[in-house]
Amino acid sequence: MGTWTWFHKLASPPHFYRIAGKMIPWYAIPAALLIATGLYGGLVLAPPDYQQGDAYRIIYLHVPSAWLGLLCYTTMATAAAVGLIWRIKLAHALAAATAPIGASFTLLALATGSLWGRPMWGTWWTWDARLTSELILLFLYFGYMALRSAFDDLTRADRASAVLALVGVVNVPIVHYSVTWWNSLHQGSTVIRSGGPAMPPSMLVPLLLSALGFTFLYAALACVRVRGEVLIRERNASWLQELASGR
Repeated sequence: MGTWTWFHKLASPPHFYRIAGKMIPWYAIPAALLIATGLYGGLVLAPPDYQQGDAYRIIYLHVPSAWLGLLCYTTMATAAAVGLIWRIKLAHALAAATAPIGASFTLLALATGSLWGRPMWGTWWTWDARLTSELILLFLYFGYMALRSAFDDLTRADRASAVLALVGVVNVPIVHYSVTWWNSLHQGSTVIRSGGPAMPPSMLVPLLLSALGFTFLYAALACVRVRGEVLIRERNASWLQELASGR
């Protein structure tokens, strides 16, 4: 009973608005510290790769961005499902807030991957399984945002975009397992693998710190954007008018 009470209280727009505002610095400060430490460790302290030399160092941006692209879409689809099933408006707000963040991370992953691919493969782009599925992920983000903006009514926009988010979530495992299921120029996983990470600690630790920092960055950005969504959805609510007046 206590769990459900806590869940419904968290789903309350005024309660979440206040909690999210307090949590922003608790996410943003660790994000800045972790990203700075991870990038310094990866770009400055880590040794060159025995095959790729210093060109591999772009992974400290590329891998966390790709990871967040998948995490954001999974979060968006999960929030959309919660919104559809339990009709929780705050869940739809989280999905809407996450979409542009996830699209930005996915675009960064594609851009850094292209920069990495040029010296390794001799081309900026190839219709490789991983690259193609990652591009489809970006289009799904764009499609979700375009579909939301096509409706003036928020309720219809929430439902229609939620359905698209749930349909598109099938692409998430395709992106992840594409290098295993198909012949791919893209290298396989070097961190999460049955035999353990293929990277030495001097390279792995900065990568994990950077990925964790990017995750905290998403949390901070999501809090900011969900608060914005709440302001739009609750602009005529009495609690918001009381908050604006300082009562």
